[in-house]
Amino acid sequence: MIGYICKYTPVEIIEAFGEEPVRLESGYKSHERAEALIHSNMCSFAKGVLENIIENNIEEVILTACCDSIKRLYDVLKDKVKFIHLLDLPRKKDPLAIDLFYNEIIEFIKAYQAFKNKNFAEENLLKILESKSFTKEKQSAESIAILGARLKDDVIEKIRNSCTAKVINFTCTGEERVFNIEAKDNLLKSYAESLLNLTPCMRMAEDRSKLINKEFKGIIYNTIKFCDFYSYEYAELKSKADLPLLKIETDYNDSNSGQILTRIDAFLESTGIKKMEKQKAKKGYFVGVDSGSTSTNVVIIDENKNIISYSIIPTGPKALESAFKAFEIALKNAGLQEKDITSIVATGYGRVSIPFADRIVTEITCHGKGAFFIDNTVRTVIDIGGQDSKVIRLDDSGNVIDFVMNDKCSAGTGRFLEVMARTLGISIEEMAKVHKEVKENITITSMCTVFAESEVISLIAQNKDQRDIIHALNKAVASKAISLVDRIGRKGKYMMTGGVAKNQGVVYAIESRLGEKLIIPFEPQIIGALGAALISLEGK
Repeated sequence: MIGYICKYTPVEIIEAFGEEPVRLESGYKSHERAEALIHSNMCSFAKGVLENIIENNIEEVILTACCDSIKRLYDVLKDKVKFIHLLDLPRKKDPLAIDLFYNEIIEFIKAYQAFKNKNFAEENLLKILESKSFTKEKQSAESIAILGARLKDDVIEKIRNSCTAKVINFTCTGEERVFNIEAKDNLLKSYAESLLNLTPCMRMAEDRSKLINKEFKGIIYNTIKFCDFYSYEYAELKSKADLPLLKIETDYNDSNSGQILTRIDAFLESTGIKKMEKQKAKKGYFVGVDSGSTSTNVVIIDENKNIISYSIIPTGPKALESAFKAFEIALKNAGLQEKDITSIVATGYGRVSIPFADRIVTEITCHGKGAFFIDNTVRTVIDIGGQDSKVIRLDDSGNVIDFVMNDKCSAGTGRFLEVMARTLGISIEEMAKVHKEVKENITITSMCTVFAESEVISLIAQNKDQRDIIHALNKAVASKAISLVDRIGRKGKYMMTGGVAKNQGVVYAIESRLGEKLIIPFEPQIIGALGAALISLEGK
């Protein structure tokens, strides 16, 4: 068995040797052993691959010199495995590049022959190549493209199962290896050319924009943290591609997280290609359940879209129990029984864990739906909840056309404010007061909850006025929200939803930065659940 990572690896030559090539994945939550051998600031993909090699005791490895991180991985492995080879990958696919790559393949064959003490037979390679498919996956207007860094196979499969459009995977793991070997008199050179003619990766100096069909339904672009290759391409793609575009950022090992899947589902919903059962609206009562990280909210409406009752309770350690309890409270408040309910839609991070729901819809779509129902002049929704914050752009019909999320940590969220209130020794209600007149205009320099808490402790030690510190914290939350607004562009009117909308200090600070008043619903925490109830009623 020989491990490899790159699609340009000559795996068919390895097979011709009678050996098994295995693509090395990097989905490890811990890099403890890898970080003992490689710098902790090295990219997560390289560390994950190294962790894989160590854990599975892989003794033969072939790498490509695609970036500095992989070159560093090669340096670390030289004395750790029995066989390792580094292929120098050209950046083009012109005749000179083909000659260079052909020579790289020859060098690999020589090295592997010497290591295995067996000869390479071209006839074995020819049989393998002739058995490969010669039909490439065709693009179509009813397709969605996945670009950027590789995603886990199960995430790709979830995307395929969740949308009505065809999914074209342009990442380095998505393409079938297709070969058109014409010059059999120089089989290895034809093979080298075929490898370089695979869909160009970020390493290749080819125009990757040619991959994009202008009639695609949309693009999902995955970037890897701290990798400039993908960040630059995404920026260029965003400026040139007139298509719905979703950017997700992963470390590969977190690509299957609830936050990432929420973004993907919301994107599919907004582009109209999310698989959903069409239901006819019926008479009766309709329920929306918003299972959030901090609170669980339930709204019941009737067939005329009147809000009959609602409930808000802390989510607690068990999301399912909280959903049942909130549902029971809402039923009791409405004077209804479960049998009176026609249908239920669940949303929020815990939506997949609610067995009594008929359908699930992302909170992005539900917040947009609920906000537009409350006030159809709203074009931007600022939702700041317990663990994440998001900004949602609506069109004139109330459809979600763009959104951004801050979901990597609790910076700028309700949890951030709760931690700061506890540090100051005051209630969350005291944090919510407006402090327009301050003695000193303090600025909290860090939005990280841990570091910001240290700053607050330092300010307390300096005997700073508590109201000044509260004002600074509210400004920090507002600054984070405004940065999200500016990522999709400012367009009023604005509505603020989520529990933090009850914090008048934050509302005032956001309004000061926007230069415009925010619309605050009568109960900002139930807007997601309201949107879910409306979707339940409309059956679409």
